[in-house]
Amino acid sequence: METSIRMAAAEDARALLAIYAPYVEQTAISFEYEVPTVAEFAGRIQKTLERYPYLVAERDGTPVGYAYASAFHGRAAYSWSVECSVYVEQGCRQGGVGRRLYQSLEGLLVRQNILNAYACIAYPNPASIAFHERMGYRTIGHFTQCGYKLGRWWDMVWMEKMLAGHPERPEPLLPIGTL
Repeated sequence: METSIRMAAAEDARALLAIYAPYVEQTAISFEYEVPTVAEFAGRIQKTLERYPYLVAERDGTPVGYAYASAFHGRAAYSWSVECSVYVEQGCRQGGVGRRLYQSLEGLLVRQNILNAYACIAYPNPASIAFHERMGYRTIGHFTQCGYKLGRWWDMVWMEKMLAGHPERPEPLLPIGTL
């Protein structure tokens, strides 16, 4: 079954929220306690698309996953770094959807002049760690018992991937809408 990748729109909020909700309700993959409303989720998509890519993976016109980039930090000197997130429908995991989403996302980020990609992962999460390692990320930080969810404390790790070289004077970030 072919997977297609496209840019998300606020109208995708309901379908993408259906993918995200089990991660909030049943796992520590998301540190949110409450599933956002459809309107709130649509707002998140719109806000992300002001600057960064927000991608949807579809099979036969039905969303099965999504990935997006967000600011790594709000200060100007961090403009060339992003945090990446990917969520795949529970029944579609380990089928290449996440890989396709990240490859597409990283390709767009390079075109935007982004140099560093980061992933923040609840730990332990061997599947996510292994996925990111296969995608070329390496662990650069480990925070101990920094999140409390589902009746226990969770560690968090940061993983990093250099998307491009670091020139003496980097090109400015190009908002996703300008590509």
